[in-house]
Amino acid sequence: MRTRLPAVAAIAFVAMVALSAQNAPRDVDLIVTGGTVVTVDAAGRVIENGAVAIDGADIAAVDTAAAIAKQFRARETIDASGQIVLPGLINTHTHAPMVLYRGLADDLPLMEWLNNYIFPAESKTVSPEFVRAGTRLAALEMIESGTTTFADMYYFEEEIARETRSAGLRGVLGQTVIQFPVADAKTPADALARAEAFINEFKGDPLITPAVAPHAIYTTSDDTLQAARTLADRYGKPLIIHLSETKTEFDEAVQKRKKTPTAALYDLGVLQGWTLAAHAVWLDPADFGLLRAAGTGIAHCPSSNMMLASGIAPVLKMLKAGIPVGLGTDGVAGSNNDHDMMEEMDLAAKLQKVSSGDPTALPAEQAFAMATIMGAQAMGMSKLIGSLDAGKRADIISIRLDEANAQPMYNVYSQLVYSLKSSNVSDVMVNGRAIVRNRRMLTVDDKAILAKAEEYRAKVSASLSAK
Repeated sequence: MRTRLPAVAAIAFVAMVALSAQNAPRDVDLIVTGGTVVTVDAAGRVIENGAVAIDGADIAAVDTAAAIAKQFRARETIDASGQIVLPGLINTHTHAPMVLYRGLADDLPLMEWLNNYIFPAESKTVSPEFVRAGTRLAALEMIESGTTTFADMYYFEEEIARETRSAGLRGVLGQTVIQFPVADAKTPADALARAEAFINEFKGDPLITPAVAPHAIYTTSDDTLQAARTLADRYGKPLIIHLSETKTEFDEAVQKRKKTPTAALYDLGVLQGWTLAAHAVWLDPADFGLLRAAGTGIAHCPSSNMMLASGIAPVLKMLKAGIPVGLGTDGVAGSNNDHDMMEEMDLAAKLQKVSSGDPTALPAEQAFAMATIMGAQAMGMSKLIGSLDAGKRADIISIRLDEANAQPMYNVYSQLVYSLKSSNVSDVMVNGRAIVRNRRMLTVDDKAILAKAEEYRAKVSASLSAK
């Protein structure tokens, strides 16, 4: 004779099964566990023996290793013991292919460097193939030094986007719009048409955010600047521009327009909207309010500003005004010569200290934030990247601490900004995909990239020596 469970017992049994299923660990793709996790989240958590659970392209959770082990079951686990686990670094201003001009012309003022060396070299050597080779080299350098996202402005930007995506990097990439004929466009109208085609090709890409990049107020007419703004707004994409980099630029605008470059661009409507402006070295008191009102993000480039003697950007005043300020390397050709964001953090902090006479200015934690969450804010992408938060993209790096320059460690932010180097970076992940594991590149052929760079050194040298 078959007996039946009483109704109450049956209900209790079903509830117990449901509760058990509810409490069962959730399956995820990867757990990075055991390291010191620097979240840069709203609470500023630094979790000793922490862990990050990753599902697909996204972060599922960030907590202690014990808590993550209780909540999640991973298909793969990475032991990060003895490492710092942190958000990938964000480089807010580059001209990536210019890495092939590294060391071509140094120790010169900006306009002499541009007019006598860079513009002539570009006119003779820039091509789609050149841009592809340069982007591969730049991507390799950025990846190896812990950068997971970069902003760019150059020619043939679609080629940069394809190589960036192939390398596994994230990019906010701007097609240059400039008033005179360049390698990929003979007129501003041509450049704007290229920018629109570029946006349409990559507007749904998970790694590439296409942008419109009018070069600067002194190289682009007012009509073209406004057309660039209109185009960016039409597609809901960012505009990238150089802003008030040198005193010459500032003084000429004041003399000719009776306005600062910032005020002139604001009055033209160029800064209003999703905008990332590079440098902002020369600002008058009213400019801070305009940048804040427009919601403009700033890419601060300490190495470049120092190397070209452009000046010292008023970073402390911008931050006090509530303007989001990230860090950028600028182009690697006489204005910096490397894509090392670890170095930019260190220099950014020290430059503000020595220029203000205050050793407490721009402390390490704030400089680190400029390379991560504030960089994301300046780019208008802080909802997706810049911190280790559940729901954000899994753009994560780890840094080894088993080197002489990493020990002893008393304060993790001090170590990250003032002690650790790009050579300490161990693993790099973008969008949940490992692109470096134990210092080994997984997405690009580094030997082939370096060989191609040597080929272009010979080509560039020959082009400049030819009459």
